[in-house]
Amino acid sequence: MLLITSTDTEAGKTVLTAALSSYARKYRPQQNWGILKPIQCGTGDREFYSRLFDRAIAEINPIYLDRPLAPPIAAAQAGVAIDLGVAWQALTQMRQQHDFVLVEGIGGLGTPITAELVIADLAREWRLPAVLVVPVKLGAIGLAVANVALARQYNVQLRGIVLNCPQPLTAEEIANFAPAELIQSLTSTPVLGCLPYLPDLHDLDLLAAAAADLELEILLPNLAATDRSTALGRSH
Repeated sequence: MLLITSTDTEAGKTVLTAALSSYARKYRPQQNWGILKPIQCGTGDREFYSRLFDRAIAEINPIYLDRPLAPPIAAAQAGVAIDLGVAWQALTQMRQQHDFVLVEGIGGLGTPITAELVIADLAREWRLPAVLVVPVKLGAIGLAVANVALARQYNVQLRGIVLNCPQPLTAEEIANFAPAELIQSLTSTPVLGCLPYLPDLHDLDLLAAAAADLELEILLPNLAATDRSTALGRSH
């Protein structure tokens, strides 16, 4: 299992989840893999994953709220209570049926899921190892430092950081906005790669290629190819 979380909304969780899933589909077709979005508010990820990977929406997303707001606010406005037991049951069932499961969070580590709990609580209580997606932009260094500190405060097992380019960026811009060595030095957390700007998130081959450039041996040990040269298009 792996929780894909981030510094905030629109940071790149969906890109990383889709990339890892596309990699699994292409290079590990013999394995059963699943995507779980425990809570979703408004239209978005569950519909995207359902179309892209031909999965049932009910399988992907056990708790849905209509309004695109923080879950406790969306639930209050809908007059319902969020029952995390439903999401835990969905995760338990998915773990029994799949070789590995990607769990995409909502918002960032500090995003509330109830009036008492945030995503970091969920990661700790469900014992989910996590990867932190940091968008490459001005302020990325501070976002990484703050969220790694938050992960440590909540005892979240953080496997590493993945940078994501939300727009086309040059190598110089990436180095200026989110220098990997400096982020690693400040957070004592490995940067496992950088996702380039992907103009078409429906291109499964493009998504798989982006995932192949990440440090999959650390990110998802049970998914990493035994022969990475095949995934990278190289010959021995």
